[in-house]
Amino acid sequence: MRPAFIASVLDQEFLGASTGHHTPVMLWGPPGVGKSQIVVQVAESHQVPVIDIRLSQMEPSDLRGIPFRDGEQVEWAVPSMLPNSKTHGPKGILFLDEITSAPPSVSAAAYQLILDRRLGNYRVPEGWAIVAAGNRQGDRGVTYAMPAPLANRFSHFEVEVNLDDWVAWAYQEGIDERVIAFLRFRPELLFDFDPAHNPMAFPSPRSWEFTHRALQKFLHHPQLLLGSLQACVGPAAGVELNAFIASLDQMPDLDAILRGDEVPVPEEIDLQYAVATALVGRAIRAKESEHAQAVFGAILEYAKQFRQKEMGVMLVSDMHRAIGAELFSVPEFADWANDIADLMLFDN
Repeated sequence: MRPAFIASVLDQEFLGASTGHHTPVMLWGPPGVGKSQIVVQVAESHQVPVIDIRLSQMEPSDLRGIPFRDGEQVEWAVPSMLPNSKTHGPKGILFLDEITSAPPSVSAAAYQLILDRRLGNYRVPEGWAIVAAGNRQGDRGVTYAMPAPLANRFSHFEVEVNLDDWVAWAYQEGIDERVIAFLRFRPELLFDFDPAHNPMAFPSPRSWEFTHRALQKFLHHPQLLLGSLQACVGPAAGVELNAFIASLDQMPDLDAILRGDEVPVPEEIDLQYAVATALVGRAIRAKESEHAQAVFGAILEYAKQFRQKEMGVMLVSDMHRAIGAELFSVPEFADWANDIADLMLFDN
């Protein structure tokens, strides 16, 4: 399931925790696809905390608590990391990350917590959702087969990589537009992991975020740039991105496009992706300005000039995801929509 749909599922599961309809969720997927980030984003959207417990780093007693004598009885000291309404708030997400990397003795200790929402006398507060995540056995991570009793305590979703969802997230998070443009040009490199070769660095949504950071640090250090890109996404993808960035000095004048001047569309397909991505970035930055309508209109006019109409559709679709329904009120939108009426435009 694509990340946007996973986020919607988790959103509803979080709301269901307060109404008694919550089912613990297990997210499956290879490393670096953004499982943890989706959980954090859902929590941030509701302004609630996430308690991230890495079961792979724990012993059974760490989860169950430490026994102590109370008169003639033995009680259990509840770990402070577990959700507590007074300490952490009445609502939140308990996130059991790396659950498939936990030894069987630890995962067994989590059975009661996951299904019954309790451990001994401890109870998970009603407003807290429970989400777990882990790698599949074929992903070359340290994993154990999930026991059937534990698996039967979850609803299961596999996180797929989706470029449109990643691009929408990247614009929102301010990821370098050169990285976005490159992945629009080479979409198959958003995630390229071959567990048979077990590479140290490989393209993934997580490592492209690292690449964004590398560009901010090393762009003006050409002797270090290529090596830093390869260190994030691997040798081949790093070379391709470096060459792509080097070609961007042939980009047309974006300011002239936004002024409405006649600016020809580049013949090179990689530059077309770069121009389209940069224009979406300009639209985002102009959204709250008094010139927003003029900027949007100029971009829509330019979108009609692409020889391949699909390129213009991609540009406008990304702009719509970034700035919302405000785009429909721009007079030039109707002209652009009529121009591409022979194409079916879906909001994926």
